[in-house]
Amino acid sequence: MTKAVRVRAPATTANLGPAFDCAAAAFDLWNELTVTEGGEADRDHLGVHAFALLTDPSGFGFEFTVRIPRERGLGSSASIIALGLAAAIVVNGDDLEPERMLELGLPLEGHADNLAAALEGGVCLTWDGRIARIADSLPCTPVAVVPESRVLTAEARASLPEQVTHRAAAVTASHAALLGAAIAAQDPDLFAAALHDELHEPYRAATAPAFDAVRADLPPGAVGVTISGSGPTVIVWAAHDRADECSRALEERFSDATVTALRVSPSGVECA
Repeated sequence: MTKAVRVRAPATTANLGPAFDCAAAAFDLWNELTVTEGGEADRDHLGVHAFALLTDPSGFGFEFTVRIPRERGLGSSASIIALGLAAAIVVNGDDLEPERMLELGLPLEGHADNLAAALEGGVCLTWDGRIARIADSLPCTPVAVVPESRVLTAEARASLPEQVTHRAAAVTASHAALLGAAIAAQDPDLFAAALHDELHEPYRAATAPAFDAVRADLPPGAVGVTISGSGPTVIVWAAHDRADECSRALEERFSDATVTALRVSPSGVECA
């Protein structure tokens, strides 16, 4: 390696309401990694661990720039894993193959949705180790409400029941199908109608305190709200031309949280 390798990977929001564990979107908010010759690698670091799946990290220095809030439901760990994998692939002179990277990174991440979107960008579906990138954008603008509190994914998953009723499964499946149609058609009305889930959000609402409050009283311009991944961040979905109005209203209501209007990134992990 004759020069530094620089890669970046985006934040992500998983589930998008009813598409539990199988859909996610990448956001234009990036972590970065610079790998240089020389230095001592911290082998306990998640990103270095991912790098080591493909290349011995001995003799390399690793500098991570972290902008995605940790343990907030915005795919911070998936981004770090994607960085390590991509950097190792570039060092080896190989091509970035998202499904191969997903296979390697999945044991570190534990679930595929965030990692798939971090690798491919845009809006992705994932199943059985496969990735389908289905859109560059979504019909509404995501406005993130990011609290100071943190949630561990393992703890959030432990709150989910082992079984749900047939009715809850059927209701959620119908809304997941509607979500896919809304994204394919880029239809904001269908998208708003699709944002209903009974598999995970009712059980995670306690760790995402803004969720019930926003759902009960949507701010101006908003069409719905979802819990981002395991929480505690929630994504308030606003009409494209009213995202600023929605953001201002949320800032007034949730002064102890960080409110940020984001956009879907059509790109996944890439050389910086």
